Amino acid sequence: MSNYNLEEVKEMAGGDEEFMLVVVQTFLEEIPPDVAAMNEAIGNDNPSLAYQYAHKMKPNLQLFGLNLMEQIRVIEAWSKHGKRKDEVPEAAEKITHKVDMAAEELRNDFSL
Repeated sequence: MSNYNLEEVKEMAGGDEEFMLVVVQTFLEEIPPDVAAMNEAIGNDNPSLAYQYAHKMKPNLQLFGLNLMEQIRVIEAWSKHGKRKDEVPEAAEKITHKVDMAAEELRNDFSL
């Protein structure tokens, strides 16, 4: 089973393979560095910066069907309301692992 789902990407691209490739490349260029920056912000106990990265990644994580909205919500709750802080490390780890797996599969599947 794949760690990502391209249904929404395909729908958005409307059969345009080149456009799909651009969307995949953009994901690979932007999301792994954003995950790293989010993790760094969490490590530095900087909830507002962690929120910015988590929030920025949300549309792409949804677009690629990564099912990480609950983990994103944990980070958002921590940064907005100071809640769920004890859940943040696990949420960040799940986001990191899933993005890493999806990125590796996308690189292989699209020969990037």
